[in-house]
Amino acid sequence: MSKVLSLVYGLVCYAFFLATFLYAIGFVAGAGVPRSIDSGHAAGGLPSLLIDLGLLSLFAVQHSVMARPWFKERWTRIVPHAIERSTFVLASSLALALLFWQWRPLPQLVWDVDAPALRALLRGLSALGWLTVLLGTFMISHAQLFGVSQVWARLRGQSPAEPPFQTRGFYRYVRHPLMVGFLIAFWATPAMSVGHLVFAGACTGYILIATLGFEERDLERSMGEPYREYRRRVPAFLPRLGR
Repeated sequence: MSKVLSLVYGLVCYAFFLATFLYAIGFVAGAGVPRSIDSGHAAGGLPSLLIDLGLLSLFAVQHSVMARPWFKERWTRIVPHAIERSTFVLASSLALALLFWQWRPLPQLVWDVDAPALRALLRGLSALGWLTVLLGTFMISHAQLFGVSQVWARLRGQSPAEPPFQTRGFYRYVRHPLMVGFLIAFWATPAMSVGHLVFAGACTGYILIATLGFEERDLERSMGEPYREYRRRVPAFLPRLGR
């Protein structure tokens, strides 16, 4: 693949991610999108539940497997190293797009907040969660995280530099601020349906397993003692009061 084509491919993947991210906000909030977490055709209780869990599992497997170092090592023998991250971003976005398209609502309500002030507060918390996710990406390396730096470096004939280990902004208080943002965005809702509960619960379980079980193990192997010291000093999800 030529340098120019790699750049175009990376930018297209990034644009598709942005569209998917924006759709995800509307999908969870139930506003501004054709199909949301509580809209669309329901196939019945058990069939809908099985389809939804299958879609969530598909995303979890894709996201976890493609992020592992052993997979990247083998994958970059097939695809150029410069577009490996862009391909991961594209695959993740496609898995999410499939989930949005084929999701089956389970509209029975678990809770429904009536007080206007509390409803507004919960919506505001959800928006804050999404904002935390977005800002958190810029506190490490947004362009590197989504593959743009890699294709740009290839265009310039350079090797993409790995971003240094940084603990600025949100990362001074929690090790996984992006995941904290997602959890807030998924759970802070004035109307929690069974389908939304399945989505939020499954995503929470996946976040805990993927970050604490897989991602942190990979980070310790690649960074060694600096990350182990960071892990001892900074909590994973809940900041320590008074610090």
